[in-house]
Amino acid sequence: MPTGDHEQPSVRSGPPRPTLKTIAEMSGLAVATVSRALADDPKIAEATRKRVAEIARLVGYEPDRAARRLRTGRTMVINLILDPHFEVLGFGNALLVGLTGALEGTGYNLVVTPHFTEEDVLPPIRRIVTNRQADGLIFTRTAPFDERVRFLMEQGFPFVCHGRTEFTEQHPWVDHDNEAFAYAAASRLVAQGCQRICALLPPETLTFRQHLRYGLMRAVRETGVGFHIPEEVTLDSPMDRIQAWAQAIATTPDSPDGFICGGEASWLAIRNGYRAAGQGARFRAVAKSISGILSQIDAGADVIHEDIEEAGRLLGDRLLRRIAEPHLPPPQTLQAPVIQFRD
Repeated sequence: MPTGDHEQPSVRSGPPRPTLKTIAEMSGLAVATVSRALADDPKIAEATRKRVAEIARLVGYEPDRAARRLRTGRTMVINLILDPHFEVLGFGNALLVGLTGALEGTGYNLVVTPHFTEEDVLPPIRRIVTNRQADGLIFTRTAPFDERVRFLMEQGFPFVCHGRTEFTEQHPWVDHDNEAFAYAAASRLVAQGCQRICALLPPETLTFRQHLRYGLMRAVRETGVGFHIPEEVTLDSPMDRIQAWAQAIATTPDSPDGFICGGEASWLAIRNGYRAAGQGARFRAVAKSISGILSQIDAGADVIHEDIEEAGRLLGDRLLRRIAEPHLPPPQTLQAPVIQFRD
């Protein structure tokens, strides 16, 4: 084995990280002016702010988050607690597209915390708040008296939830008008001659279950149509279980001839169940859709669109407003369904 000294391989470092000084040298401005421009200081001319922002983008400048936290007390992080939404296809992707669009250019970074288990929903929230890991929180699938909402209101921590609660104290939320969706769906099915309408609802733990039921019962009171709300399956049930249930009831004497489906998954499962039972011709349904996939499967499908991408944008916008102006009344936004019935 050779002995003696060996030359150590050189370690190549990457290009230096862009700093405020880098942007100042490229723009011909003072470092303090660049800092204020990037902070969107209204005392700096708009043209200068835009020019500085464009240079920062071109050189890939990212603020030192640790230094900024020491200076401002903010993490510049928004945390999304992402729950499963198996009833609608593409929910998470659409929400993220809207949310990242709302945060673009604000300096905020989005962190996604998946919560796909049946475990307690509160520990992830408590950990983020206790350790100040974010400046604001967004979460979905609210309960009537949601523990997360209660905790965050008690802590005075900024948040916006997708879905409403029954707390008397007002808090920020963005929600889809599920009552209007169910009413429009039931009315459409009645107009098509359906005699017994089945609404597949979410679990009782979720607030939007009652909103869907309110809409269905309003149509029932107005038209006298028969209705059925199954206990064996919910919107959260696996597709194969929903299909087996639909196949079993399709040939019973009082089987439903119209369905309100809260997502594409249940529409597909019930349709396949009726077809497997030889009752495909009796299948009528109105489905909530966000992906547009049903129109590709069945051009004649009646759908009501829920704009989740827009919901993401609204959630981000409302949370930023809440962080900046906590003294104002909490923003609350109800999105209207977009009816896309076929002639």
